[in-house]
Amino acid sequence: MAAAAVTRLGSGGPWEDRYGYSRVVRAGDLAITAGCTATVDGRVAHVGDAAGQTAEALRIGLAALAEVGAGPVDVIRTRLYVTDRSHADAVGRAHQEVFGAVRPVATMVVVAGLIDPDLLVEVELEAYLPPAADKLLP
Repeated sequence: MAAAAVTRLGSGGPWEDRYGYSRVVRAGDLAITAGCTATVDGRVAHVGDAAGQTAEALRIGLAALAEVGAGPVDVIRTRLYVTDRSHADAVGRAHQEVFGAVRPVATMVVVAGLIDPDLLVEVELEAYLPPAADKLLP
C-alpha cells in the first residue's frame, strides 16, 4: 500500500519561514491549518473586536484549506483560543455565522495571551476530504 501524499503550503507570511511551519498541510484525507489570527499584511485587523477577529481568522483558515481542495462543508473540527472569557459569546456567534449548518466539533479555550497583545483570538481548522466515491454516499 502506497503512503498518502503530503502537501505543505505556506501563505507567504514571515513567521512560517522564520519558525519553520506551514499554513496548511494535507495528508491524505485530512487537511489541517496552523493557528490563524486576524493578521493581515503584517497588521492586526479588528483591534478590540473579538467577533471581527474571529471572522477574519476563519476566513484566512478557510482560504488556506481551499488551497488544498477543502471547503467549509469539509471542516470537521475547530479550535478557538481566546484571551478573555468575556469574548466567548462574540467568538461563538462569529463561528456560527461562518459555519451555520456545517456544525463542526469545536473547542474554545481561554489562554493567557497570544503572540501580539492586540490579538484576541486564534483558530485552527481541520477538514476531512473523503475519496470522491465516498462523497456520493448519503
